[in-house]
Amino acid sequence: MEMGSFIELQFLKGMEFYNQEKNIARLNSGRVAIYHAVRCLGCDTLWLPYYQCNTVRDFLKCKNICIRYYYIDKLFNPIDLNQKKGEAVLFVDYFGIMSRKRMAELANEFDNVIIDNSQAFFCKPLDNCMNVYSCRKFIGVPDGAYVIGRNAEMYVNEYPQCFSSDTSHFLLQRIEYGCEGKAYENRRLNERRIDSEDIMQMSKLTHAILNGTDYQFICDKRKENFEYACTLFNSYNRIDVGLYMDEDCVPMVYPLVIEDDSLIERLQQIKHFQGHWWSYLLDEVPENSFEYWISRYVVPMTIDQRYGKEDLNLLLLEIMPDEIS
Repeated sequence: MEMGSFIELQFLKGMEFYNQEKNIARLNSGRVAIYHAVRCLGCDTLWLPYYQCNTVRDFLKCKNICIRYYYIDKLFNPIDLNQKKGEAVLFVDYFGIMSRKRMAELANEFDNVIIDNSQAFFCKPLDNCMNVYSCRKFIGVPDGAYVIGRNAEMYVNEYPQCFSSDTSHFLLQRIEYGCEGKAYENRRLNERRIDSEDIMQMSKLTHAILNGTDYQFICDKRKENFEYACTLFNSYNRIDVGLYMDEDCVPMVYPLVIEDDSLIERLQQIKHFQGHWWSYLLDEVPENSFEYWISRYVVPMTIDQRYGKEDLNLLLLEIMPDEIS
């Protein structure tokens, strides 16, 4: 044991949200967590929605997982999903606004189900499924993911240890410099590290931060901000954000869909740094598909624990200036 020398950053302990000892794997990113889930299920084929991050697809292909794709309709229901025996299927809790009941209803129709809760960190895991969680979309960590489900701890001892401190400077720099400039450049370095990594065990730095985080504050603030965003934006939104929600949902973002191609650029000019998700789909799916439409127009509005009503009011002024004036 080391003693003495300089004092390091210290965090509270014993607060990790998913702190069980069995049926859990702590890994380095969401995409590798999905691969690990497929591996634990003993499958070599995965049905993946087209409306999903391409980094997941690309990593799975590198691991020789056969990918089959399905579309979703405007109610986020799967289309043309024809699972065969021995194949796995992945369902996404989009934006964190799909209730646990909704995800269970989808899962009950299929075998070897993986629930992608990357956008729904606080959604409790479903029994008889592999449940995947990405940490950095909800907490200020450089990386990290969980897989929770039967025998999820399998194979973990085969994976090397991840080290994230070398590229985590951006988390400190954002406090002093904001998210532009050197903080943004160093975040890109961290993203490149994650892109280049194989499957690994969660870094000790990420685990320490997760073990000292106030999760109740995060839940309460996100719910409060989302509810307020609903009062501001629901009347303009082309999708029904409350379709599958219940009181236990803790959203990642407020998904605002307005058919205005200039909106993202206008929001970036007032330093709301969110872009369209998965715009690569505009070159890969038909123009009449739901995936094309939502990829083109959805704006994932920030509602996380750093912000409040005043911030959301400013966004409304930019989005609907004529209505407000």
